[in-house]
Amino acid sequence: MSETLIEETLESVRAEKLTAAGTAWGERITANTASAALTFKASGTSTGSVSSEITAGKHRFIVDEPEALAGDDVAASPVEFALGALISCQVVVYRLYAHQLGIKIDSLDINADADLDVRGLFGIEKSVRPGFGEVRLTVKIDGPETRERYEKLQAAVDEHCPVLDVFTNPTPVSVELVTAD
Repeated sequence: MSETLIEETLESVRAEKLTAAGTAWGERITANTASAALTFKASGTSTGSVSSEITAGKHRFIVDEPEALAGDDVAASPVEFALGALISCQVVVYRLYAHQLGIKIDSLDINADADLDVRGLFGIEKSVRPGFGEVRLTVKIDGPETRERYEKLQAAVDEHCPVLDVFTNPTPVSVELVTAD
């Protein structure tokens, strides 16, 4: 089978998956709007110096810190996973909206750079936030469409990407401390 035919077959399979998922969700939500509300869960257990084993659904993964931050450097750090979550969510939403808008993507690569000042993490400087000061995404799209079409796609992604929303808008978080005593 030629490489072009393989790519065309893969693109067809992707399109079928996107159409089927969109149709199924549309029907489910139309029948019962409450079905649009999803709850995601994850849990973690401390392991190693500062690492943790995370369970999310049926998936398990390790999160650690580099040695300079007291870790064993056996896995990506929490902030690297946060950037990975942002990138992967962007990929999903680019694919979903490209399909919905009829925009062809031949390749999609996304890079994230983020600045973190550890003075906030270590409580050295109260005016410095412990999280990212800035996140920069570079989205490289290749395909037959005009720049204007890809800009329309980017606007749709920026408006609808759940993880980008978490990064750009305050999200209420409640913390409950449970102790043995």
